[in-house]
Amino acid sequence: MLNAIVLNCDESSNIPWDICLKMRDYGLLAKPTQGNKIRFAPPLIIEENQLLEALKIIEDSLREFD
Repeated sequence: MLNAIVLNCDESSNIPWDICLKMRDYGLLAKPTQGNKIRFAPPLIIEENQLLEALKIIEDSLREFD
């Protein structure tokens, strides 16, 4: 399973990379791809608490770049 977030920024921006680094600092790995997208590859089997933790990390990381 793959999913992605599309950011509202220029495709040449470093913001997706910086957000990925911030998420890594919080314990979630993601990869910037195609300029303004951040790709995730969660496991096929994931517990609800793990999903909620990942969503919190994504939200907290994005808020730092408002």
